[in-house]
Amino acid sequence: MYTVSMAFIKEDQRKKFQNIVNHKMFTPVIISLILFNAVIVGVETYPGVYSENRLFFFTVDRVLLWVFTVEIALRLLAADSLSSFFKNSWNWFDFLIVAAGHIFVGAHFVTVLRILRVLRVFRAVSVIPSLRRLVDALLMTIPALGNIMLLMSIIFYIFAVIGTMLFQETAPEYFGNLQLSLLTLFQVVTLESWASQVMRPIFEELWWSWIYFVGFVLVGTFVVFNLFIGVIVSNVEKAEHDGSDPEEETKQELKHLRTEIKELKELIQENKNK
Repeated sequence: MYTVSMAFIKEDQRKKFQNIVNHKMFTPVIISLILFNAVIVGVETYPGVYSENRLFFFTVDRVLLWVFTVEIALRLLAADSLSSFFKNSWNWFDFLIVAAGHIFVGAHFVTVLRILRVLRVFRAVSVIPSLRRLVDALLMTIPALGNIMLLMSIIFYIFAVIGTMLFQETAPEYFGNLQLSLLTLFQVVTLESWASQVMRPIFEELWWSWIYFVGFVLVGTFVVFNLFIGVIVSNVEKAEHDGSDPEEETKQELKHLRTEIKELKELIQENKNK
C-alpha cells in the first residue's frame, strides 16, 4: 500500500520533506510545542481555571493535535519506505499517541482524551536523543533484572510466610494473612514509616521481633535494591559509551554522502568544460 501511494511522490518532493524534517529548527519547535502542551495539561488540573476557559483549552488541544499530526505525516513522507519509518519503535510510539488522540476525539471519551493529552507529554522522550538513549538503556536492563526479581520474590515470600506465622495474632492488620504480609513487607522495604507504624507496636509485645524486621531490611533493601541500582547504572553507562543515536548517525552519513556526490558532479562538470 505504501509503495503504491509513494509512487505519486517524486524523489525531489521527498527530498523537500527530508529537508523540512532535518532542518535545525524542526526538532526544537516540536519540543517547544510538546512542553507547551504539558503546561496546558497541567493548568487544566485547576477546576476553576478549566471551567471558565473550557473552549480555549479545547481549541488549543485541537490545534496541537493537528500540528503533531502534520509532524508525523512529514516524517512519514520523508522516510524512504513505510518499513524504515516503523522500524524505529519510537516512531511507533509517536504514531499511536497521535492516532489515539484522533480516535478518542471522535468517540467523545472526555476522561480518556484528557489522559491521552498527558501521555502526549511523553513524546518529549522520543524527540530528545539523550532521553531516548536513557530510556533505551533502562529497557535493556529488563532481561538482566529477571534473576534479581526472582530472588526478591523468593525473599518476599519466605519472609511473608514467616511473618504471618509469627505475628498473625499480635498484629492481624499487618500480618493477618499472606496478602497482608506481602503488602506490609512492601511498605517495610520502601522504608516508609516501617519502624514507627509496623515494628514498634509489635516490638512492645514481642521484644525479639526486631530481629525479623532488621533482617528483612538488611536483605531486602540494602542488598537486593543495590543490585537493582547496580544493574541499571551499568547499562546506562554502557549505552552512553556505545555511541550516539543510530538514527542520527544515519542522517549524518546521508548528509556526508550527498556532499560527496555534489562535489563529484562539480568535478565532472569542470572536466567537461576543459
